[in-house]
Amino acid sequence: MEVSPECVQRGGGPVLVRRRSPAPRGPCEMLKARLRWRCACSPQRAWTLVQDLLPATRWLCQYRPREALAGDVMSGLVIGIILVPQAIAYSLLAGLQPIYSLYSSFFANLIYFLMGTSHHVSVGIFSLLCLMVGQVVDRELLLAGFGPAQGGAGPGDNSSRVNASAAAAGPGPQDCRQDCYAIRVAAALTLVAGIYQVLMGILRLGFVSTYLSQPLLDGFAMGASVTILTSQLRHLLGVQIPRHQGPGMVVSTWLSLLRSAGQANLCDVVTSATCLAVLLASKELSDRCRHRLKVPLPTELLVIVAATLVSHFGQLHERFGSSVAGDIPTGFVAPRVPDPGLMWRVVLDAVPLALVGSAFSISLAEMFARSHGYSVRANQELLAVGCCNVLPAFFHCYVTSAALSKSLVKTATGCRTQLSSVVSAAVVLLVLLALAPLFRDLQRCVLACVIVVSLRGALRKVRDVPQLWRLSPVDALVWVATAATCALVSVEAGLLAGILLSLLSLVGRTQRPRAALLAQIGDSGFYEDAAEFEGLVPEPGVRIFRFAGPLYYANKDFFLRSLYSLTGLDAGRAATRKKERGLEARAGEGDPVEGVDLGPVTSMAALVPTAASFHAVIIDCAPLLFLDAAGVATLQDLRRDYGALGITLLLACCSPLVRDTLRRGGFLGEDQEDMAEEGQLFHSVHGAVQGARARRRALAATDSAL
Repeated sequence: MEVSPECVQRGGGPVLVRRRSPAPRGPCEMLKARLRWRCACSPQRAWTLVQDLLPATRWLCQYRPREALAGDVMSGLVIGIILVPQAIAYSLLAGLQPIYSLYSSFFANLIYFLMGTSHHVSVGIFSLLCLMVGQVVDRELLLAGFGPAQGGAGPGDNSSRVNASAAAAGPGPQDCRQDCYAIRVAAALTLVAGIYQVLMGILRLGFVSTYLSQPLLDGFAMGASVTILTSQLRHLLGVQIPRHQGPGMVVSTWLSLLRSAGQANLCDVVTSATCLAVLLASKELSDRCRHRLKVPLPTELLVIVAATLVSHFGQLHERFGSSVAGDIPTGFVAPRVPDPGLMWRVVLDAVPLALVGSAFSISLAEMFARSHGYSVRANQELLAVGCCNVLPAFFHCYVTSAALSKSLVKTATGCRTQLSSVVSAAVVLLVLLALAPLFRDLQRCVLACVIVVSLRGALRKVRDVPQLWRLSPVDALVWVATAATCALVSVEAGLLAGILLSLLSLVGRTQRPRAALLAQIGDSGFYEDAAEFEGLVPEPGVRIFRFAGPLYYANKDFFLRSLYSLTGLDAGRAATRKKERGLEARAGEGDPVEGVDLGPVTSMAALVPTAASFHAVIIDCAPLLFLDAAGVATLQDLRRDYGALGITLLLACCSPLVRDTLRRGGFLGEDQEDMAEEGQLFHSVHGAVQGARARRRALAATDSAL
């Protein structure tokens, strides 16, 4: 509170004197200073910029092999072993051949090793993003005259080579086969999504992902998991049904499955049941014995190897018609610039991909940073994840992001730095160069089992809903609405519905915050809610009102209604009636009434009995986060109405931001020597109560003298 030097000498108690802040610089001066700072160039600044852009150049200089190398190598090997079966399996979701999933995993690990700020996050293909990519790929294939994607090379085209088809790819679908056109669509989508993420990082928009709340992300993961599970049932049963698109995809797929249930392939059904039983049992065993196991069991890889051997030597494809993965070529495809025409077609589809990938990546990076005692930079994470999509898009890759399950495994196996990502990339590279053709006879139903089991954690989140409801019904509603919309309408609609509901819930919480009257706790200087606690002592003639939220245009009416309801006096109506009675009295005495201004009440008017049983109202502004122009106007009108009734309005515990807003809004004097602020603002509720008592005694003494 600003006070004059005379007040400091005159007051008996401690007085706060605000420091004089320097004169604010104009926008032009601030812009010039920032540009001068940004454009300043020196060798040290250039090296700092390189280290900020490539954090690996900073921590590699401080790397301690004796402490970290063993854990990094072990975690990298384990993640690489897990990546291979997941990459092959997730190609079913994306509607692409398995080789492209391996490409994506390889490049994403290398780029994030250089640019990521998290030590423990594992970046690669993610089931939710694969589903969203697959939906766009299917739509574009149908529009181009192809059939829906079947998740990679099928038994009918096992002799096709990705290298040949990609090399012969031209500007349109006329000279490009279906698998080639599918990866063109995916690469264009990936490049656009990566550009969005890079722009968000450059524009310092890392905070945007914080608006995707945890209940929203959990509900989105649950709804998308139901969609993924539904899309894999046709592979588990070995039935041939169309891959449905658009709203209601889950319902349409279930109806198609029920109609085609009699055509299920018995070999695929038996294989699926066996693999699911083995995978689920091993996951449960790993969860129960995770404290004893130093390295997680590579069950997915063992199941895939065993299933491949059984399928190859048992000739399941030739004898029973079981669908297999087909040829997986080795080596790398020549890089290609994504088609600009396709990029324009998927501009809107890339928005939810960029948002979901960014939100999951930043939230996981911050979660592991908190648990291990270091910090991450959200904007650099956006740049890192964006570059993991922009650069690999030229090498026939699709969207990647951080993945929770692999990150947890990475941490559990002793990872210390992102050097483990290089080891994982080396394992994937080995598969790309030599081992990929060995998975030719792997059944697709086995890949679907790997996908379904990976959804186990997301599907289990439904058990958290009752506890979330007890904690916050609004957050539980956001969770349920997001999950239901994802499953019943579409993934994009679910994300949009979740964002809108989260924002509406935020607005609703500020629009109708809790309001209460406070009373004194015994003889102390503390005050609490009289309706919540017993034995509190109300101050005679004083009403202490707490409004637990900001005061702005959307809740000013609720603020007034709450205040009038709790105090038992509608100050606006009472002041208007009093003014009308005064005008009528003056008119009856023959006085002119036009332009009459009653002005502030005198001391005698303050003692005239009114409809209220109190003489002062104190507003506890401690929970008042901010005020806008409508909030300041509300307080000004309230002070005027209370003043007309002989009631004093005082404010307590105002933050510096609120005080500054009141001063700039005209509620207080703008001059630093103005003493109006000292009489209206108090640093504590108890101080305001004592001020109201003193003012009441002063008025009574003045009227007695008169």
